[in-house]
Amino acid sequence: MNLAESFKASDLLVKALEAEGVPYVFGVPGEENLDFVESLRKSHIKLIVTRHEQTGGFMAATVGRLTGTAGVALSTLGPGATNLTTASAYAFLGAFPMLIITGQKPVLKSKQGAFQIVDSTVMFQPITKWAKQIVHGGLVPSLLREAMRRANEERPGSVHLELPEDVARERVAQEDAMIFEPQKVRRPIAEQKAVAKLVELLQSARAPLLVVGAGANRKMTCKMLRRFVDQTNIPFVDTMMGKGVIDSRHPAWMGTTALSASDYSHEIIRHSDLIVLIGHDVVEKPPFIMSVSSTKKVVHLNYFTAQVDQVMWSHLEVIGDIANTMWQLSEVITEAPPSWDLRYFKYVKEQMLADFEVDTGLDCFPIAMPRLVKSVRAAVPDHDSIVCLDNGLYKVWFAREYPCYAPNSLLLDNALATMGAGVPSAMAAKLVKPEAHVFAIVGDGGFLMNGAQELLTAIQHDLHITILVINDNAYGMIRWKQAGMSLQDFGLELRNPNFQMLAEAYGAVPHKVTSVDDLDEVLKKCASVKAVHVVEIPVDYSASERSLQMSQLKEHLAKTLKSPAQVMENDPKQNAAQPKHSLDAQLSGEGGGSKGGDLDQVRAQINGDDGTKPPAATTEGEGTGATLSDIEKDTKDPDSTPYFMPQAAERVKQ
Repeated sequence: MNLAESFKASDLLVKALEAEGVPYVFGVPGEENLDFVESLRKSHIKLIVTRHEQTGGFMAATVGRLTGTAGVALSTLGPGATNLTTASAYAFLGAFPMLIITGQKPVLKSKQGAFQIVDSTVMFQPITKWAKQIVHGGLVPSLLREAMRRANEERPGSVHLELPEDVARERVAQEDAMIFEPQKVRRPIAEQKAVAKLVELLQSARAPLLVVGAGANRKMTCKMLRRFVDQTNIPFVDTMMGKGVIDSRHPAWMGTTALSASDYSHEIIRHSDLIVLIGHDVVEKPPFIMSVSSTKKVVHLNYFTAQVDQVMWSHLEVIGDIANTMWQLSEVITEAPPSWDLRYFKYVKEQMLADFEVDTGLDCFPIAMPRLVKSVRAAVPDHDSIVCLDNGLYKVWFAREYPCYAPNSLLLDNALATMGAGVPSAMAAKLVKPEAHVFAIVGDGGFLMNGAQELLTAIQHDLHITILVINDNAYGMIRWKQAGMSLQDFGLELRNPNFQMLAEAYGAVPHKVTSVDDLDEVLKKCASVKAVHVVEIPVDYSASERSLQMSQLKEHLAKTLKSPAQVMENDPKQNAAQPKHSLDAQLSGEGGGSKGGDLDQVRAQINGDDGTKPPAATTEGEGTGATLSDIEKDTKDPDSTPYFMPQAAERVKQ
């Protein structure tokens, strides 16, 4: 083979990654990756070397989560690959697009026997969408494109490619070295009869409710969903991973399902007679638990069919591009139907917010969690801020009471729910959104899993992030569960290091909150001074324990809330005749709505018979990283996305 007319396989792999728009590769290289690392050296792709492979995986998954294009993690064979399995499961369950590249000994001839060899492709198969060994250099471009396609398309997740050492340095003939460019793929839209049935259910419902899940966190979906909620003022709750899809300040927001039962949001769910799950996936901890004796209808609206689970199932499935389905609904149902009665929803929300206000007024020390949630919200700007949560009891408090004003402004994991992801997520978020104020909220246990050693990584790359270490000297979440089961307090206490000295040793700026009055000033300083800040915050979960133990919550709600009959007796019905209540109208003090249409008009519009251009279906790689500015830009720029394929033009009929 003429070397001048051939390419090294590792160079081809990097060229293919460049064609995909990959900006970073995260991880810990090994001997078997050295050809690939050399190819990266000659590329504009930046190699971020972390102190543990798991960190690199969490960072890659977060890049995928924020951009919609798979982030890339790198490790060597054997122990390096096994260290990436938790991060792979994190991305696989959480639906974050990620590509894992691992090395391997030469496949044709090796002088080291079985040293360090683990069958990585078999190991990754249960925790990825797709795992493949590259057995020939000529297959590199096509396998890389296929891996990225699978990682990015709905439902997103992790994929794995194994690159053996001898394949990486193999020479590939020019005719086999074609780079495959990414192609936008228009998703199928929902079947017309299914949409018509959903319209029928919504128009005849008494107390409809939307449950907004993580799958709704797509740019165009956010816009179309907000449009429908603005027009109809239909109540919605969000799941933990759906927070921020619609601004929590919206009048129709009814809370977050931070628990699976016995909270204010579940009282709203109990009262509803129609629940539309938008982008929900059963891999996320159930937002509520269904009963076979219930008469309420549940609709699954998603890109893929519903999984039947013993605690959650659906009566109608509307499968297809979510944004398009929401657009169809907003074209037909332009205001709240006369049958809707939302008075009890409004009442429960008022009681919930009043209860939250009592919680945030707790001025004890060590700090009560509701007080910390309030202080963090005040410390970060309304826009361009990202709070990344690790896993612990504090996650439930932030999910329940932290108001989200924009998509992806609160990153948490309610799928694998692993510890150790908070600091890596914050570092990746700062790389993707350098202008954002980024906070990581981590427990004392999680910080020592994947946080402390990565302070060096954050400092090396000059990242301005603030890490709040929630210190209760215990594995607090499990201790809380232990107490809820009336078991003795045993086996969950921790002996922690001096966090200020630890942070200072790594070169970070240390802080320790010593009083409630000190809290807000420290957070304000961290947000304004560029550095890697580590703030130790002693907390006392028991100061507000009543608010989260389900048995106590249930008793509290029974004493606090009136029955629906009592509320409606004292509140004359005022519903359909009211003007629309969009968030923009609320913030500006204005109201108003838009003239609607019917199903035939929708069909005419999609066919172009009325002279208008239909909105676009979302495409592969469109991204989970919708921000408020992205949504506003898409709204103002009708040409920012492609329009439907002609075969998708057939629309809903009554």
